[in-house]
Amino acid sequence: MLKDFSSSIVYGKITLDTIVDGPNIAFGETLSGKVYIEGEESEELIDEVVMELLKHSETKDQVIAKLAFEIVSAEKSKETWMISFELVPDERWEMEADNESLSLRTTMYLKNGVNVQGQDSITYK
Repeated sequence: MLKDFSSSIVYGKITLDTIVDGPNIAFGETLSGKVYIEGEESEELIDEVVMELLKHSETKDQVIAKLAFEIVSAEKSKETWMISFELVPDERWEMEADNESLSLRTTMYLKNGVNVQGQDSITYK
């Protein structure tokens, strides 16, 4: 059974949803999806959205890929912003031990200095 990726961030009247096309990535495929931001004043309140792919082990969490977006470059439909993303796997994505895992973390940085995060697992084989 395939696992769904679910990451949702809510701050006041702003909702940020990260939708991954497929969280189970096979060798040679890319990790792609969209970030949806809903809220009347989101472009005035959000400074930046950052996506990080993390590799977890027993001893550390390591950022192995990172994307950053400013809201002004996104497409807007009514009160919803849509940001497409794509991450291309490389050798850092490969699991070297049974206890390692990957997750995608989305952080919304607000202009008032607050940042909020959402995160879920990604499978790469």
